[in-house]
Amino acid sequence: MSGTVPGFLSPDAPRPLLAVRDLCKFFPVYRSGLIHRRIGEVRAVNRVSFDLYPHETLGLVGESGCGKSTTVRTILRALDFTSGEAWFDPAGNGEYVELGGLSAKRLKPLRQSMQMIFQDPFASLNPRMTVGQIIAEPLHIHRLASGSELDDRVDEMLLRVGMKPEHKSRYPHAFSGGQRQRIGIARALIMNPALVVADEAVSALDVSVQAQVINLLDELKQTMGLSYIFVAHDLCVVRHICDRVAVMYAGRIVELAPTEELFENPVHPYTRLLLASAPVPDPDCQVVPPPPGEVADAGALPPGCAFGPRCSECGGACREAAPDLREVSPGHWVACVCR
Repeated sequence: MSGTVPGFLSPDAPRPLLAVRDLCKFFPVYRSGLIHRRIGEVRAVNRVSFDLYPHETLGLVGESGCGKSTTVRTILRALDFTSGEAWFDPAGNGEYVELGGLSAKRLKPLRQSMQMIFQDPFASLNPRMTVGQIIAEPLHIHRLASGSELDDRVDEMLLRVGMKPEHKSRYPHAFSGGQRQRIGIARALIMNPALVVADEAVSALDVSVQAQVINLLDELKQTMGLSYIFVAHDLCVVRHICDRVAVMYAGRIVELAPTEELFENPVHPYTRLLLASAPVPDPDCQVVPPPPGEVADAGALPPGCAFGPRCSECGGACREAAPDLREVSPGHWVACVCR
């Protein structure tokens, strides 16, 4: 399905590269035993909507289990949609393709334009393949290069990520974690994608190596014209690299704003709690205690706002229906009826 994407969140903004609308990914829950029947569902991603603009880095943050990784894996069609739409414009010419409705055959050419950098730089690399074979594999699969042209493109990409062409004959185990992640980045970028998803791409690395990889990602964004969805827990990293940030809780985006606006003026109670909980390098700084109650269970969400049972500002309206995102200031969206 192709055409013009409906309902921009910000009509005055440039055309987005990716427009996600009411994306849902539910996992069925079955009763085990003699009678195998469906008894419920886990709403891992529940009506998520956002735009990603060309040459932008959008951060996706929240607690473990809030649905960040499931959201991006569903957009890339590693998981099938339960419902909703994701409109993608790989050529940047306004001709959008709806990813959720594509067959595997029609989806394959689009994989050249959307790639993923994984969290674990060792588990995501085949130990039986050399570095050169790993980086060249996407070109083989899509039949984009062969022979000396393929070798030249692999060499060029290795240099771009700060490695040497002679490294391509070695195996992943011969490299450090930071170098392995550079190999993963090279594999993701070898086909010049428009969209790159970095799913906790630096969380498994040492702090000093994190800084190197983050600077590399930022440099490649500028030189190759990339757009990132950057999934992370480390709010300091998010503040450094992201242009805008979306905060998720229990499968939904509860706040979306430009990075500095979100950090300086958080509106949703959960966002304020998340920012206050981030560690500060000050021994005299008081630790903010967590709110009472448990993190919302995506398999048994409460009526209304999922954060309501833990929110000190929760009122009657919060328990009636889950609030939708609304714009409280230019570019600042919040899903909260109390704000």
